[in-house]
Amino acid sequence: MLNIVLVEPEIPQNTGNIARTCAATRSSLHLVRPLGFDISERAVRRAGLDYWHMVDLHVYDSLDHFFAVNPQPDLWLATTKAPRDYTCARFQKGCWLMFGKETAGLPEDLRLRWQDRCVRIPMRPDARSLNLANSVAVLAYEALRQQGFPELSGAGEMAQTHEL
Repeated sequence: MLNIVLVEPEIPQNTGNIARTCAATRSSLHLVRPLGFDISERAVRRAGLDYWHMVDLHVYDSLDHFFAVNPQPDLWLATTKAPRDYTCARFQKGCWLMFGKETAGLPEDLRLRWQDRCVRIPMRPDARSLNLANSVAVLAYEALRQQGFPELSGAGEMAQTHEL
C-alpha cells in the first residue's frame, strides 16, 4: 500500500513509533543504514515492541543499495527545505515517503535530484521541524486519505450502536 523510508534514523523511540504506524496502516518500513540503534530480535523484544511482527521491514546498507533494489520508486521526500507543502502532492497507491535522520534531514544531493518531489509540513517560520514520528504520521495518513484508506477500518465499535 504505502512505503515509509527512513534514511539513517538515529533515535530508536522514533523508529519504534513509526514501526507502530506502519503496522497499523499496513505500510512497509524501509530502513537505510547506518542505524543509530539495534533492530535485532532480542533488542526489539527487550524494548517491548509487541507489534514488530506486523511490520513489513526492509533494511538497506546505503542509499545506493536502496535505489539498486527499488530503481523507479514513486518517491516523495519530506524536508523542511521544500518549496511546497504536502497537500500539493498526489500520493498514489504504493508510493514511497522518504524521511531523513533526526539531526540532519535528507542529504542535499538527494533533495536536488528529486527536487520536484520534495514536500514540507507547514509550520511557523521559527520552528525547526516536527518530531520524525509525527512527520511520518502526518504524511502517511494524508497519502492513505487520498487513496481512500484501502484495507483499513474507518469505523470503531461505536459505529455499531450510533449513527454518525
